[in-house]
Amino acid sequence: MGRKFRVLEVNKAYYPHIGGIESLVRQYSEELSPLGAQVRTLVCRDGRGYTVHERLNAVDLTRAGSFGTYFSCPLSLSFVRLFRKMTKSADAVHINVPFPLADAALLVSGYKGKVAVSWHSDIVKQKKLMLFYRPFMMYLLRRADVIFVATEGHIDGSDVLPQFREKCRILPYGIVPEEYLAIERKPFLTDKLTDKNAVKIFFTGRLVYYKGVDVLLRAFRHTRNCELFIAGTGQLEENLKRYAKAHGMSDKVHFLGFLPDDELRQAYADCDIFVLPSVAKSEAFGIVQLEAMVYGKPVINTSLPSGVPHVSLHGVTGLTVPPSSPKALAAAINRLAEDKPLREKLGRNAAVRVKRDFNEKDIIRKLYEFLSE
Repeated sequence: MGRKFRVLEVNKAYYPHIGGIESLVRQYSEELSPLGAQVRTLVCRDGRGYTVHERLNAVDLTRAGSFGTYFSCPLSLSFVRLFRKMTKSADAVHINVPFPLADAALLVSGYKGKVAVSWHSDIVKQKKLMLFYRPFMMYLLRRADVIFVATEGHIDGSDVLPQFREKCRILPYGIVPEEYLAIERKPFLTDKLTDKNAVKIFFTGRLVYYKGVDVLLRAFRHTRNCELFIAGTGQLEENLKRYAKAHGMSDKVHFLGFLPDDELRQAYADCDIFVLPSVAKSEAFGIVQLEAMVYGKPVINTSLPSGVPHVSLHGVTGLTVPPSSPKALAAAINRLAEDKPLREKLGRNAAVRVKRDFNEKDIIRKLYEFLSE
Protein backbone atom coordinates (compact mmCIF):
# COMPACT_ATOMS: atom_id res chain seq x y z
CA MET A 1 0.00 0.00 0.00
CA GLY A 2 1.18 3.54 -0.73
CA ARG A 3 1.77 6.11 1.98
CA LYS A 4 -1.06 8.18 3.36
CA PHE A 5 -1.92 11.59 1.92
CA ARG A 6 -0.28 14.17 4.23
CA VAL A 7 -2.25 17.26 5.25
CA LEU A 8 -1.13 20.17 7.46
CA GLU A 9 -4.14 21.85 9.09
CA VAL A 10 -3.43 25.48 10.04
CA ASN A 11 -5.45 27.81 12.25
CA LYS A 12 -4.78 30.45 14.88
CA ALA A 13 -6.23 28.45 17.81
CA TYR A 14 -7.55 25.02 18.78
CA TYR A 15 -9.74 23.32 21.35
CA PRO A 16 -10.33 24.02 24.24
CA HIS A 17 -10.39 27.53 22.78
CA ILE A 18 -14.10 28.17 22.10
CA GLY A 19 -15.08 29.36 18.65
CA GLY A 20 -16.87 28.27 15.50
CA ILE A 21 -13.73 28.01 13.37
CA GLU A 22 -11.88 26.19 16.14
CA SER A 23 -14.68 23.62 16.28
CA LEU A 24 -14.42 23.10 12.53
CA VAL A 25 -10.65 22.70 12.61
CA ARG A 26 -11.06 20.13 15.35
CA GLN A 27 -13.54 18.25 13.11
CA TYR A 28 -11.11 18.35 10.20
CA SER A 29 -8.15 17.26 12.33
CA GLU A 30 -9.95 14.34 13.98
CA GLU A 31 -12.03 13.06 11.10
CA LEU A 32 -9.78 13.23 8.03
CA SER A 33 -7.46 10.58 9.45
CA PRO A 34 -10.00 7.70 9.45
CA LEU A 35 -10.60 8.41 5.75
CA GLY A 36 -6.94 7.82 4.93
CA ALA A 37 -5.12 11.11 5.50
CA GLN A 38 -2.13 11.70 7.76
CA VAL A 39 -2.98 14.95 9.53
CA ARG A 40 -0.80 17.29 11.55
CA THR A 41 -2.26 20.47 13.03
CA LEU A 42 -0.40 23.73 13.66
CA VAL A 43 -1.93 26.55 15.71
CA CYS A 44 -0.79 29.22 18.18
CA ARG A 45 -1.06 29.10 21.93
CA ASP A 46 -3.73 31.12 23.66
CA GLY A 47 -1.98 33.99 25.40
CA ARG A 48 1.77 33.99 26.05
CA GLY A 49 3.90 30.87 26.35
CA TYR A 50 6.38 28.48 24.76
CA THR A 51 5.69 25.95 22.01
CA VAL A 52 3.88 22.79 23.09
CA HIS A 53 3.61 19.49 21.16
CA GLU A 54 0.80 17.18 22.22
CA ARG A 55 -1.39 14.29 21.16
CA LEU A 56 -5.00 15.28 21.73
CA ASN A 57 -7.78 12.83 20.86
CA ALA A 58 -5.46 11.14 18.33
CA VAL A 59 -4.55 14.52 16.76
CA ASP A 60 -0.85 15.38 16.26
CA LEU A 61 -1.08 18.95 17.55
CA THR A 62 1.54 21.70 17.77
CA ARG A 63 0.74 24.93 19.61
CA ALA A 64 3.36 27.47 18.60
CA GLY A 65 4.76 29.78 21.27
CA SER A 66 3.23 33.23 21.30
CA PHE A 67 3.92 36.74 22.61
CA GLY A 68 0.19 37.34 22.96
CA THR A 69 -2.72 38.44 20.76
CA TYR A 70 -2.99 41.81 19.04
CA PHE A 71 -5.87 42.91 16.77
CA SER A 72 -7.35 39.42 17.30
CA CYS A 73 -4.24 37.80 15.80
CA PRO A 74 -1.46 35.93 17.67
CA LEU A 75 2.10 37.30 17.44
CA SER A 76 4.45 34.34 17.06
CA LEU A 77 7.88 33.95 15.48
CA SER A 78 7.80 30.26 16.43
CA PHE A 79 4.73 29.77 14.24
CA VAL A 80 6.57 31.04 11.15
CA ARG A 81 9.54 28.74 11.85
CA LEU A 82 7.33 25.72 12.54
CA PHE A 83 5.20 26.40 9.46
CA ARG A 84 8.32 26.34 7.28
CA LYS A 85 9.51 23.09 8.89
CA MET A 86 6.19 21.24 8.87
CA THR A 87 5.26 22.12 5.27
CA LYS A 88 8.34 20.26 4.03
CA SER A 89 6.57 16.96 4.73
CA ALA A 90 3.06 18.01 3.60
CA ASP A 91 1.30 17.14 0.36
CA ALA A 92 -1.23 19.89 0.99
CA VAL A 93 -1.56 22.76 3.44
CA HIS A 94 -5.09 23.68 4.56
CA ILE A 95 -5.17 27.23 5.96
CA ASN A 96 -8.23 28.54 7.79
CA VAL A 97 -8.66 32.30 7.45
CA PRO A 98 -8.84 35.06 8.50
CA PHE A 99 -5.41 34.42 10.07
CA PRO A 100 -2.87 37.03 8.83
CA LEU A 101 0.10 35.29 10.44
CA ALA A 102 -0.48 32.18 8.31
CA ASP A 103 -0.56 34.26 5.12
CA ALA A 104 2.79 35.81 6.03
CA ALA A 105 4.26 32.42 7.00
CA LEU A 106 3.30 30.94 3.63
CA LEU A 107 4.88 33.86 1.80
CA VAL A 108 8.29 33.45 3.48
CA SER A 109 8.25 29.65 3.80
CA GLY A 110 9.30 28.73 0.27
CA TYR A 111 6.59 26.03 0.23
CA LYS A 112 5.87 24.88 -3.34
CA GLY A 113 3.11 22.30 -2.71
CA LYS A 114 -0.66 22.50 -2.87
CA VAL A 115 -2.52 25.12 -0.83
CA ALA A 116 -6.19 24.94 0.18
CA VAL A 117 -7.83 27.90 1.90
CA SER A 118 -11.04 27.78 3.93
CA TRP A 119 -12.43 31.31 3.78
CA HIS A 120 -14.66 31.64 6.83
CA SER A 121 -15.30 35.39 6.63
CA ASP A 122 -13.95 38.74 5.53
CA ILE A 123 -12.23 40.88 8.14
CA VAL A 124 -15.00 43.33 8.94
CA LYS A 125 -14.09 45.45 11.95
CA GLN A 126 -10.27 45.84 12.00
CA LYS A 127 -9.89 48.42 9.21
CA LYS A 128 -6.39 49.45 10.32
CA LEU A 129 -5.21 45.85 10.24
CA MET A 130 -6.51 45.52 6.68
CA LEU A 131 -4.20 48.28 5.47
CA PHE A 132 -1.23 46.12 6.45
CA TYR A 133 -2.79 42.74 5.82
CA ARG A 134 -4.34 43.16 2.37
CA PRO A 135 -1.14 42.45 0.32
CA PHE A 136 -0.60 39.18 2.25
CA MET A 137 -4.27 38.24 1.84
CA MET A 138 -4.19 38.83 -1.90
CA TYR A 139 -0.99 36.79 -2.20
CA LEU A 140 -2.65 33.89 -0.36
CA LEU A 141 -5.74 33.95 -2.60
CA ARG A 142 -3.64 34.08 -5.77
CA ARG A 143 -1.40 31.29 -4.44
CA ALA A 144 -4.29 29.02 -3.38
CA ASP A 145 -5.18 26.03 -5.55
CA VAL A 146 -8.69 25.89 -4.09
CA ILE A 147 -10.76 28.17 -1.83
CA PHE A 148 -13.46 26.53 0.29
CA VAL A 149 -16.53 28.59 1.24
CA ALA A 150 -19.51 27.39 3.24
CA THR A 151 -22.17 28.93 0.99
CA GLU A 152 -22.53 30.89 -2.23
CA GLY A 153 -23.28 33.89 -0.01
CA HIS A 154 -19.69 33.85 1.25
CA ILE A 155 -18.56 34.64 -2.29
CA ASP A 156 -21.26 37.11 -3.24
CA GLY A 157 -21.02 39.01 0.05
CA SER A 158 -17.22 39.20 0.15
CA ASP A 159 -15.23 42.27 -0.83
CA VAL A 160 -12.51 40.15 -2.48
CA LEU A 161 -13.72 36.62 -3.33
CA PRO A 162 -15.76 37.40 -6.48
CA GLN A 163 -12.54 37.86 -8.47
CA PHE A 164 -11.44 34.36 -7.38
CA ARG A 165 -14.80 32.70 -8.01
CA GLU A 166 -13.36 30.06 -10.36
CA LYS A 167 -11.21 28.70 -7.51
CA CYS A 168 -14.05 28.52 -5.00
CA ARG A 169 -15.75 25.27 -3.96
CA ILE A 170 -18.80 25.04 -1.69
CA LEU A 171 -18.00 23.10 1.47
CA PRO A 172 -20.75 23.67 4.08
CA TYR A 173 -20.29 23.40 7.81
CA GLY A 174 -22.01 20.46 9.39
CA ILE A 175 -23.15 18.68 12.51
CA VAL A 176 -23.78 15.04 13.42
CA PRO A 177 -27.59 14.85 13.72
CA GLU A 178 -27.52 11.60 15.71
CA GLU A 179 -25.51 13.21 18.51
CA TYR A 180 -28.08 15.97 18.91
CA LEU A 181 -31.13 13.74 18.69
CA ALA A 182 -29.76 11.30 21.28
CA ILE A 183 -30.19 13.74 24.20
CA GLU A 184 -32.75 13.21 26.94
CA ARG A 185 -35.61 15.62 26.27
CA LYS A 186 -36.48 17.86 29.24
CA PRO A 187 -38.74 20.92 29.65
CA PHE A 188 -35.62 23.02 30.15
CA LEU A 189 -37.19 26.30 29.04
CA THR A 190 -40.79 25.45 29.88
CA ASP A 191 -39.92 25.14 33.57
CA LYS A 192 -38.64 28.74 33.52
CA LEU A 193 -41.68 30.32 31.87
CA THR A 194 -43.57 33.04 33.72
CA ASP A 195 -46.66 32.30 31.60
CA LYS A 196 -46.82 28.56 30.91
CA ASN A 197 -48.85 29.21 27.73
CA ALA A 198 -46.26 31.57 26.20
CA VAL A 199 -44.41 30.74 22.98
CA LYS A 200 -40.72 30.10 23.72
CA ILE A 201 -38.25 32.16 21.66
CA PHE A 202 -34.58 31.16 21.96
CA PHE A 203 -31.27 32.81 21.12
CA THR A 204 -27.76 31.61 21.91
CA GLY A 205 -24.44 33.26 21.12
CA ARG A 206 -21.90 35.74 22.36
CA LEU A 207 -23.43 38.99 23.54
CA VAL A 208 -21.43 41.23 21.22
CA TYR A 209 -22.40 43.95 18.77
CA TYR A 210 -22.79 41.96 15.57
CA LYS A 211 -25.17 39.39 17.10
CA GLY A 212 -27.95 41.99 17.18
CA VAL A 213 -29.40 41.01 20.57
CA ASP A 214 -30.11 44.70 21.23
CA VAL A 215 -32.31 44.69 18.11
CA LEU A 216 -34.01 41.53 19.38
CA LEU A 217 -34.84 43.18 22.71
CA ARG A 218 -36.24 46.26 20.98
CA ALA A 219 -38.35 43.97 18.79
CA PHE A 220 -39.51 41.98 21.78
CA ARG A 221 -41.29 45.00 23.24
CA HIS A 222 -43.81 44.54 20.40
CA THR A 223 -44.37 40.78 20.54
CA ARG A 224 -47.46 39.03 21.86
CA ASN A 225 -47.72 35.94 24.07
CA CYS A 226 -43.99 35.20 23.89
CA GLU A 227 -41.10 34.82 26.29
CA LEU A 228 -37.47 35.14 25.27
CA PHE A 229 -34.55 33.02 26.48
CA ILE A 230 -31.01 34.31 25.91
CA ALA A 231 -28.09 31.92 26.44
CA GLY A 232 -24.58 33.34 26.34
CA THR A 233 -22.25 35.89 27.84
CA GLY A 234 -20.32 38.86 26.51
CA GLN A 235 -19.44 42.50 26.89
CA LEU A 236 -23.01 43.70 26.26
CA GLU A 237 -24.64 41.45 28.85
CA GLU A 238 -25.17 44.06 31.57
CA ASN A 239 -26.44 46.67 29.10
CA LEU A 240 -28.95 44.19 27.72
CA LYS A 241 -30.16 43.24 31.19
CA ARG A 242 -30.58 46.92 32.10
CA TYR A 243 -32.58 47.52 28.91
CA ALA A 244 -34.91 44.60 29.61
CA LYS A 245 -35.49 45.80 33.18
CA ALA A 246 -35.97 49.45 32.19
CA HIS A 247 -38.66 48.50 29.67
CA GLY A 248 -40.58 46.21 32.00
CA MET A 249 -39.58 42.94 30.36
CA SER A 250 -37.88 41.21 33.28
CA ASP A 251 -40.75 38.72 33.55
CA LYS A 252 -40.60 37.67 29.89
CA VAL A 253 -36.88 37.93 29.05
CA HIS A 254 -34.74 35.27 30.71
CA PHE A 255 -30.93 35.54 30.69
CA LEU A 256 -29.53 32.03 31.07
CA GLY A 257 -25.80 32.80 30.96
CA PHE A 258 -23.39 30.14 29.69
CA LEU A 259 -24.99 26.72 29.12
CA PRO A 260 -23.02 23.46 28.90
CA ASP A 261 -23.65 21.38 25.79
CA ASP A 262 -26.30 19.08 27.27
CA GLU A 263 -28.42 21.95 28.62
CA LEU A 264 -27.94 23.96 25.43
CA ARG A 265 -29.27 21.08 23.36
CA GLN A 266 -32.21 20.65 25.72
CA ALA A 267 -32.96 24.35 25.22
CA TYR A 268 -32.94 23.97 21.42
CA ALA A 269 -35.22 20.93 21.68
CA ASP A 270 -37.66 22.71 24.02
CA CYS A 271 -37.97 26.08 22.24
CA ASP A 272 -40.68 26.92 19.70
CA ILE A 273 -38.73 29.39 17.53
CA PHE A 274 -35.01 30.08 17.21
CA VAL A 275 -33.86 33.62 16.37
CA LEU A 276 -30.49 34.72 14.94
CA PRO A 277 -30.82 38.52 14.68
CA SER A 278 -27.24 39.30 13.53
CA VAL A 279 -26.57 42.74 12.07
CA ALA A 280 -23.13 42.46 10.38
CA LYS A 281 -21.51 39.97 8.01
CA SER A 282 -19.09 39.06 10.79
CA GLU A 283 -21.86 36.47 11.22
CA ALA A 284 -20.77 34.43 8.24
CA PHE A 285 -22.83 31.24 8.65
CA GLY A 286 -24.43 30.65 12.04
CA ILE A 287 -23.95 27.00 12.97
CA VAL A 288 -26.49 27.62 15.74
CA GLN A 289 -29.11 27.61 12.99
CA LEU A 290 -28.28 23.99 12.20
CA GLU A 291 -28.38 23.11 15.89
CA ALA A 292 -31.92 24.44 16.17
CA MET A 293 -33.07 23.07 12.81
CA VAL A 294 -32.02 19.50 13.61
CA TYR A 295 -34.69 19.52 16.35
CA GLY A 296 -37.34 20.66 13.88
CA LYS A 297 -37.37 24.32 14.93
CA PRO A 298 -38.11 27.18 12.51
CA VAL A 299 -35.44 29.87 12.37
CA ILE A 300 -35.78 33.62 12.02
CA ASN A 301 -32.55 35.03 10.58
CA THR A 302 -31.44 38.18 8.75
CA SER A 303 -30.67 38.92 5.09
CA LEU A 304 -26.97 39.59 5.62
CA PRO A 305 -24.55 39.59 2.66
CA SER A 306 -23.03 36.39 4.04
CA GLY A 307 -23.92 32.73 4.36
CA VAL A 308 -26.56 33.26 7.07
CA PRO A 309 -29.69 33.38 4.83
CA HIS A 310 -28.33 30.44 2.79
CA VAL A 311 -28.54 28.14 5.83
CA SER A 312 -32.16 28.59 6.90
CA LEU A 313 -34.17 29.52 3.82
CA HIS A 314 -36.93 32.11 3.83
CA GLY A 315 -40.36 30.52 3.53
CA VAL A 316 -38.86 27.02 3.53
CA THR A 317 -37.27 26.45 6.95
CA GLY A 318 -38.02 29.79 8.58
CA LEU A 319 -38.33 33.51 7.92
CA THR A 320 -35.65 36.00 6.88
CA VAL A 321 -35.93 39.69 7.78
CA PRO A 322 -33.77 42.76 7.13
CA PRO A 323 -30.96 43.23 9.67
CA SER A 324 -31.25 45.98 12.29
CA SER A 325 -35.03 46.22 11.90
CA PRO A 326 -36.88 45.70 15.21
CA LYS A 327 -40.20 46.24 13.43
CA ALA A 328 -39.61 43.49 10.84
CA LEU A 329 -38.20 41.13 13.47
CA ALA A 330 -41.20 41.64 15.76
CA ALA A 331 -43.59 41.00 12.86
CA ALA A 332 -41.80 37.72 12.00
CA ILE A 333 -41.86 36.55 15.62
CA ASN A 334 -45.56 37.37 15.96
CA ARG A 335 -46.38 35.64 12.67
CA LEU A 336 -44.78 32.35 13.73
CA ALA A 337 -45.93 32.62 17.35
CA GLU A 338 -49.56 32.94 16.23
CA ASP A 339 -49.44 30.23 13.53
CA LYS A 340 -48.52 26.87 15.03
CA PRO A 341 -49.16 24.87 11.82
CA LEU A 342 -46.74 27.14 9.95
CA ARG A 343 -44.14 26.73 12.70
CA GLU A 344 -44.46 22.96 12.50
CA LYS A 345 -44.29 22.90 8.69
CA LEU A 346 -41.14 25.05 8.58
CA GLY A 347 -39.62 23.02 11.42
CA ARG A 348 -40.16 19.73 9.57
CA ASN A 349 -38.49 21.19 6.50
CA ALA A 350 -35.61 22.41 8.67
CA ALA A 351 -34.92 18.95 10.11
CA VAL A 352 -34.91 17.39 6.63
CA ARG A 353 -32.54 20.07 5.29
CA VAL A 354 -29.98 19.52 8.05
CA LYS A 355 -29.89 15.76 7.60
CA ARG A 356 -29.70 16.04 3.81
CA ASP A 357 -27.32 18.99 3.27
CA PHE A 358 -25.37 19.57 6.49
CA ASN A 359 -24.38 16.12 7.75
CA GLU A 360 -20.84 16.43 9.08
CA LYS A 361 -19.76 12.96 7.93
CA ASP A 362 -20.69 13.69 4.32
CA ILE A 363 -18.92 17.05 4.44
CA ILE A 364 -15.66 15.66 5.83
CA ARG A 365 -15.69 13.01 3.09
CA LYS A 366 -16.15 15.80 0.54
CA LEU A 367 -13.23 17.74 2.06
CA TYR A 368 -11.00 14.67 1.81
CA GLU A 369 -11.93 14.21 -1.85
CA PHE A 370 -11.17 17.86 -2.61
CA LEU A 371 -7.80 17.77 -0.83
CA SER A 372 -6.68 14.48 -2.35
CA GLU A 373 -7.53 15.39 -5.97
